[in-house]
Amino acid sequence: MPDPTRPRSSLRTAVVWEVVSDALERRVKATGREALDVLDTGGGSGNFAVPVARLGHRVTVVDPSPNALFALERRAAEAGVADRVRGVQGDAHGLFDVVERGGYDAVLCHGVLEYVDDPAEGVRNVVAALRSEGVLSLLAAGLGGAVLARALAGHFKEAKRALDDPNGRWGESDPVPHRFTAEQLTALVEGAGLRVGAVHGVRIFADLVPGVLVDTEPGALDALLKLEAAAAEQAAFHSVATQLHVLGETPGAVEV
Repeated sequence: MPDPTRPRSSLRTAVVWEVVSDALERRVKATGREALDVLDTGGGSGNFAVPVARLGHRVTVVDPSPNALFALERRAAEAGVADRVRGVQGDAHGLFDVVERGGYDAVLCHGVLEYVDDPAEGVRNVVAALRSEGVLSLLAAGLGGAVLARALAGHFKEAKRALDDPNGRWGESDPVPHRFTAEQLTALVEGAGLRVGAVHGVRIFADLVPGVLVDTEPGALDALLKLEAAAAEQAAFHSVATQLHVLGETPGAVEV
């Protein structure tokens, strides 16, 4: 997967990367430690883990795929951060079979919650990996974005089904088991004992704009990135975002 700090891929990841990097910087200032311990659940081949390691932090990636972990190892080596990235095979359900409970300053849980049987339990599990003062970066599929995408593709019955389905699924062949509203995600985070620091819509426009326009129109990529960033924090756009990002903070976390 592409690096979130590289321009083309940043159409989908820039907003999340900005929030994550800022949160890590605040934790560095609050703890007085330059290197934090970061857990990336479902981190795959290192889309976020490697850039986080480049900031100087120690990152443990938990992923069920051996192939993804092999790619992570290779990518970390190529980036010169192999000594700060560790990959272990596992999943959110059995998280503490492979990592330490309460051992991390920050936990990234990106693209995981959609696939666990019990999302509330999944959030509680990753929160339990945090130290008494820490932050959670939670990224999950948004309901509104899926409904909008099906409707714009002319699949109106599927759009309506996703809107009515308790899990936000548009049909039996839908590959995503769960989708969420911003309200549902914030409730899960608060239910796990964290306070919500911020909510952002992700990929509000990026998935709807033809790629050829972005690739060929001068200045289009930069303009679209700025538009995504400007709309991300506005609640009016959360309902149509492809993904939703919630930053959760432990009650003891100190803002700096």
